Amino acid sequence: MSATAEEIASQPDVWEQALRRVAEARAALAAPGERVLFLGCGTSWFVAQSLAELREDAGLGESDAVCASEYRSRRRYDRVVAITRSGTSTEVLEALHQVPDGIRRVAVTAVAGMPVDDLTHTRLLLDLADERSVVQTRFPTTVLVLARAAFGEDLSRVAADGWAALQAPLPADPAAIEHLVFLGTGWTVGLAHEAALKVREAAQAYSESYPAKDFRHGPVAVANSRSLVFSFGDVPADLDDTARSAGAIAYRDQRDPLAQLVLAQRFAVALAAHRGLGPDRPRLLTRSVVRQ
Repeated sequence: MSATAEEIASQPDVWEQALRRVAEARAALAAPGERVLFLGCGTSWFVAQSLAELREDAGLGESDAVCASEYRSRRRYDRVVAITRSGTSTEVLEALHQVPDGIRRVAVTAVAGMPVDDLTHTRLLLDLADERSVVQTRFPTTVLVLARAAFGEDLSRVAADGWAALQAPLPADPAAIEHLVFLGTGWTVGLAHEAALKVREAAQAYSESYPAKDFRHGPVAVANSRSLVFSFGDVPADLDDTARSAGAIAYRDQRDPLAQLVLAQRFAVALAAHRGLGPDRPRLLTRSVVRQ
């Protein structure tokens, strides 16, 4: 079994461990009434998007997300939260250097003693979710599990749904799929983007992701009988009909959206195997993007 597959399978157990640290996460991430910016690169940017949606929906205050490489010190925030598994990503560190004095800076990371520590006031260290793999799986889902609980959501069923997703049949035969589309709404748009990235990283396959209803505004034109359209969370059911009208396979289930992401991760690894690729050795990628 690949390291990536092992880390995918470990997620429900890691989530249960992380949920013992809700108070720590609440202090770092909730900040009721503050204006908060979440930033990251790659997977962490998609996590930032989900966190911003979740926090604002919870009524905790205005929340934005930005790709770290696009951060500019133009809007005033009370707190900037940087998500970085390694604590070394060049663009994240450069963004933190730009944050004006007087703004609280928080790092969510998996490794202690990294450069991000010197640029932040508070560190939420999730070393229990660190990974050997280049391709991130359990670190981003653990961040989201803990944040959702910190924002007041009842996650008593999330681990059970995660275990079920590990045992569930794949949504399609990987041999029959050449093109994947992931759809989300609200905070699960970030999950859709993350699932599509997993397919590109692990399997070097053609994948797209959209806010759900935007699928009808052009993207459906390239769907066909070798497409899988995978929905996260409360995506309107009539979009399945839109997908099927193009000849595509439409998939959804009733599990927690993070459990749905576990299934999407499993599919990415299975597709990689079908294509003769090792997910632990993704093409042109490293664990952290560091510019010398």
